[in-house]
Amino acid sequence: MKRLIATLATAALGLAGCAGGGAGGGSGNKAGESSSPSAAVQQPTASATASLTVGLTYVPDIQFAPFYVAEDQGYFREAGLDITLRHHGAQESLLGALSSGSEDVVFAGGDEMMEGRSNGIDVVNWATMYQAYPVTLIVPADSPIQNAADLAGRRIGLPGPYGENYYALQALMAAHNWTESDISVNYIGYTQAAALASGEVDAIIGFRNSDVPSVERQGVPVRTIEMLPGGLPLVGVGLGSLRPTVDAHRDDFTRMLGALDRAVNFARSNPKETVEITAKHVPALREADNATAAEKVLANTIELYAGRTPLGVQDARRWEAMATFMSEKLLREPVAAADAFVDLTGNSAH
Repeated sequence: MKRLIATLATAALGLAGCAGGGAGGGSGNKAGESSSPSAAVQQPTASATASLTVGLTYVPDIQFAPFYVAEDQGYFREAGLDITLRHHGAQESLLGALSSGSEDVVFAGGDEMMEGRSNGIDVVNWATMYQAYPVTLIVPADSPIQNAADLAGRRIGLPGPYGENYYALQALMAAHNWTESDISVNYIGYTQAAALASGEVDAIIGFRNSDVPSVERQGVPVRTIEMLPGGLPLVGVGLGSLRPTVDAHRDDFTRMLGALDRAVNFARSNPKETVEITAKHVPALREADNATAAEKVLANTIELYAGRTPLGVQDARRWEAMATFMSEKLLREPVAAADAFVDLTGNSAH
């Protein structure tokens, strides 16, 4: 997720710095909400308010809009929750505040949380929010690269040997039996968009919701290429907590999913108002060109929530595939999928 945020910052969006229904107890649907509550949101409002801190990584950003909407529209409050949204410090580790107790919930990649478990942090993913993995291969529209196999011998850019971009690279290389001598891997920091636009690299591994509009905003039409048939063996962005916190707050977390479900629907149906709400956290979005750019990122981000329902549902088969791949290639110690996630919706795919 840190990579996604930094990419948006360098995209010159002017930001400051990786799926409907009514929440429990709501008296009715607000504009843009689904009239058919999903299984994740059929919970009564709590009689006592639960106070929880949610860590949104690094800087305020349009990709966090559902959280800002749920706060602004009162969805958290109506679900019996007192939610504090916290953005990490620039030098703070992804799971550090979770480990220290400064945060109860973190919004991060399922793969990042699995790596955290391998490093001794008892983090459990209790909701997959992005049903589509957000990282993809991005090339200029006129590039001769037509498929992932065409990358052999070419220059590919990504921030560094960490995070979701790097996990995707490793999955791609494993599928083709490549080493870094077979492709030219360029660790270029958070400059992928500029590097692709200038021709410094032939392709980038970036975020489909933010990097694509970022490069196009610089005047370079691009297209995306599927990295692996059937998708990468990786789980997208979700919500995680330490296991004791999950055990203590299962009902609260279910109600949180209900509130976020309402907020995702609101954002899908009311993009301009959602950008205005986000501008309270990201003042640069009050400028018209930044607001227009943010709407594109918002639309792309909301698409990532789509797919299997209800919001937060887990795909056990994908978790098993990721555990196998990451344990072989990326983890200090193997992690069993069953230890890495729980499904609070009761709809997990097997």
